[in-house]
Amino acid sequence: MTTESLELAKSRYQAGQAAFENGQYREAVENLEKASALLARNTSFAGEVDIWLVNAYEASGRSEDAIALCQQLSRHPHYETRLQAKRLVYILQAPKLKRPKEWMTEIPDLAAISDNESKIIVTSKPKKSTAKPKSVEPEYVDLSKVNTKDNRFIWLALIVAALTISSLAWLSL
Repeated sequence: MTTESLELAKSRYQAGQAAFENGQYREAVENLEKASALLARNTSFAGEVDIWLVNAYEASGRSEDAIALCQQLSRHPHYETRLQAKRLVYILQAPKLKRPKEWMTEIPDLAAISDNESKIIVTSKPKKSTAKPKSVEPEYVDLSKVNTKDNRFIWLALIVAALTISSLAWLSL
C-alpha cells in the first residue's frame, strides 16, 4: 500500500464520518466503502473504517449488509475491532421491539425545504398590533379567606437556628 492511497483512504474516511454525523448516510456509505477498498484488510485502521461502515449501512437501511460485514469483522486480527464487531452483531440481530404509536414523535421530512426556500418567509420580529393594549388591573385577594393562623413552625425554626448557632459558638471555643 502506498502512502498516497493511505492518504486518500484517510480523506475518504473523514468525509464518510462527517457525512454520517450530518445524517447523509448514503454519502457516508459511498465514502467509507471507497476508503475500505483502499486499505489492507488486516490493519486496525481498516477495522475502524469498517466499523463505521457497519453503522452507516444500518443507518441507511442496509441491515443485511451491516450484519454480514459485522460477522466478517468478528474474525478480524485486531482485538478491538473483533470486540466491537461482536457487540454490534449482537445488537443488530436483536429482535426489533414494537413501540406504541403514541410513544413516537413524527419528524417531518425537511428534504424539500431547500427547493422551497424562496417561498418561505421568516420574520425575526413579530408584527406590532395597532389595537390598543388592554389595561391589566391587579387582582385583589380577599384577606378574610386567607388562612393567617400561626402554625408554630416559625418558632420551631427560630429555636433550631438559635441552638445551631449557640452550639457552633460553643464548639469554636
